Amino acid sequence: MKTNNINNLLQKMNKKIVISLIFISLGAGYAWSQQFPVYTQYTMNKFIFNPAVAGCDGYTNINLIAREQWVGFKGTPKTHALMVNSRILGESHIFRKLIVRKEKPEKTRKGNTGWGAYIYNDQNGPIDRTGINGTYSFHIDFGESQLSFGLSLLFQQLRIQGDDLITSDGEFDPILTGKKQSVWMTDVNFGTYYTSTNYYIGYSALQLFSSVAQFGDKGEGDYRIKRYHILIGGYRFSPAEQLEFEPSAMIKFPETFQPQLDLNMKCIYNKKYWGGLNYRTASSVSIFGGMNYIRYYFGYAFDYNFNSLGKASYGSHEITVSMRLGATARRYKWINEY
Repeated sequence: MKTNNINNLLQKMNKKIVISLIFISLGAGYAWSQQFPVYTQYTMNKFIFNPAVAGCDGYTNINLIAREQWVGFKGTPKTHALMVNSRILGESHIFRKLIVRKEKPEKTRKGNTGWGAYIYNDQNGPIDRTGINGTYSFHIDFGESQLSFGLSLLFQQLRIQGDDLITSDGEFDPILTGKKQSVWMTDVNFGTYYTSTNYYIGYSALQLFSSVAQFGDKGEGDYRIKRYHILIGGYRFSPAEQLEFEPSAMIKFPETFQPQLDLNMKCIYNKKYWGGLNYRTASSVSIFGGMNYIRYYFGYAFDYNFNSLGKASYGSHEITVSMRLGATARRYKWINEY
């Protein structure tokens, strides 16, 4: 009885929060500096922004992303990422060998923990970042919904691409001529995520330590990793049979910069095909679509940027390929499909 009361209270509170996030957040700011990779199809890869998503649906999810911005120009941002996350499931039978050399099935305890890994390379002008993080998540079952928490440990290498930097003729730059043009950094990500049958909401804080990298032999150049706060929410409803709509929003709050808002409207047909529009404040408008075949998911997005560089290019392109492994029957009622 106590669990049901908590669940009902969370559902009432979070539905209001999701609706507010989608509509009130229209007042978010405009420009911001792109230090963290941008993804248009974020509803397919929420784990990339929130470690609490790792294993939340009980499946093993493998996601591959390739994104290139402002195609046609040299040195524009390019991102490649590989993600894996899964649930350490319980309620299964394992065989243990006893001393008398007999095998006896033994039931494991119910699993409420998850794990994840994320490898990426992000080239953004003269800065090249390659990183990997490991994630641990914990999930609390409320029957019709779930509350999750996650923590990630991040290791990343930052490199200065000297060929992509332009200096005045004859000017001496100790950062470019020094031996220390590559540094390793560590940081931590934290997230919480609440999901039900037809809506979800989450908060994450990325790069909590705001680590500082010092380039050059004597540390002449500082590069600080900014902390990010991200809110995400979405709601799914079905106006007709085999047809669903999912409005969603994501707000990023990079410290020392103005926030950026992503508004997303997705239409799903027969749980196998989807398409929609994305609007990113003062940055771009995007069209995206995808399909599901057995356990494979394919998505593509095209971004048209508002700035002068975007208008003179061939736009930004993003390809996502995902694979979901596990039982075909839905393990949990709160699973939100891609």
